Amino acid sequence: MVEMDVTDNAQIDAGYQAALKKFGGVDILVNNAAMRSRDLFPPAGRTTTLETKDSDWERMFGVNVFGQLKVIRRFIQPMIQKRRGNIVSVVSSGILHHSRGGAYTALRPNSREMPYMSTKAAFATLSFYLADEVKEFNVAVNIIIPGHTRTTGFDEQNRARLVAGSRPGQLPMVPEHVVPLVLYLASQQVKQVTGKMFDVMEWNLEHGLGGHERWADKSFSYDALLPRK
Repeated sequence: MVEMDVTDNAQIDAGYQAALKKFGGVDILVNNAAMRSRDLFPPAGRTTTLETKDSDWERMFGVNVFGQLKVIRRFIQPMIQKRRGNIVSVVSSGILHHSRGGAYTALRPNSREMPYMSTKAAFATLSFYLADEVKEFNVAVNIIIPGHTRTTGFDEQNRARLVAGSRPGQLPMVPEHVVPLVLYLASQQVKQVTGKMFDVMEWNLEHGLGGHERWADKSFSYDALLPRK
């Protein structure tokens, strides 16, 4: 394993060279590096757009958009040269919009997660356009939405939100629920699917891999996060 700061060109180059040395090339790139809202505004990860500073947006976009773009530019080169490869980008369901009565509305604009959601929306759009640009090289680019997943900092974030009066949600999924879809996208050819955005849980259900009842993290409890009286 190589640790790498995606905002640092020298570290990206070092990671790229390490990959070439170990594997002789690059066939798969999963863009999962991100600064999350709870990283910028700990522990709850919530603030209003008007309360943010320019530096907040610059830091978040520096990692979630420009940093990942730097990685793509570097690691896609062996794929283009060999005319095969797969790129998978990870975004958030908070970027989704739905048409109602002829107008689009956001899925959950009350989550107060700017500038995080803006960066994820930008990266999704970048990925859609990139997919069309590189399909002639037999390189596929797809996007996945993991959904409500227990990752690093999840417990601390939700404890702060519960203390602030938020209602408990459904149990989060274990991170492993994304593995089947990522493996599928990593192994398929561009002629099969590219330029698509997948809901991980819906894909799992459609392919007989179970839904929330299978992938929920049953070791997690919202009640356990609250201080005992």
